[in-house]
Amino acid sequence: MIVIVDYGMGNLRSAQKGIEKGGHEAIVTDNPEDIAGADGLVLPGVGAFKDCYDGLESRGFVAPLISYASTGKPLLGICVGMQLLFDESTEGEGSRGLGILPGKVVRFPEAADSGLKVPHMGWNVLEYEAGTACALLREVSERPHVYFVHSYYPVPASEDMVYATASYGVKFAALVGRGAVYGAQFHPEKSQAEGIAILRAFGDLVQESVKSVRL
Repeated sequence: MIVIVDYGMGNLRSAQKGIEKGGHEAIVTDNPEDIAGADGLVLPGVGAFKDCYDGLESRGFVAPLISYASTGKPLLGICVGMQLLFDESTEGEGSRGLGILPGKVVRFPEAADSGLKVPHMGWNVLEYEAGTACALLREVSERPHVYFVHSYYPVPASEDMVYATASYGVKFAALVGRGAVYGAQFHPEKSQAEGIAILRAFGDLVQESVKSVRL
């Protein structure tokens, strides 16, 4: 079963419906004890990084999430949920993250410097990074358009963690991962057919992981 983490800071029903449209089942839980039994895990997030981290911490999710990430079972962070996977963010006065993926989260250049409004909001194109094939992209087109809403973006510690990028004044990591941990800066649940294909691929990975454990 795919479990969506409810810590009061995410588009929970949209994520659940997106996974269901992809042909897989998902439940929403606000109980940290459910994390250990999940076959696949989705960490959504909207709003400020520190508020999201504090929400995880106050509800007892931090340790279970870090423990789950070490199991090798699939985990997908979406938007701020993806940013939380990293070590820290510079948003506001700064905040630590979960430290599951090495790297930090930084703000887009201001409009005075880039000529572009912040936040980055709307449709943009994913550009695949050469030599870094990602299982989540196996059913999408060569240049998929996906939907973004964010003022900050991750800077992974290693380029080999970056599966796809997008550009908005700067080139930034839009889809990252290491092992079975993935992070999408965009919202696949709001990205129509291309996004549903990504969520379907994630669900397929969960099924494959369950089968491999049973063999």
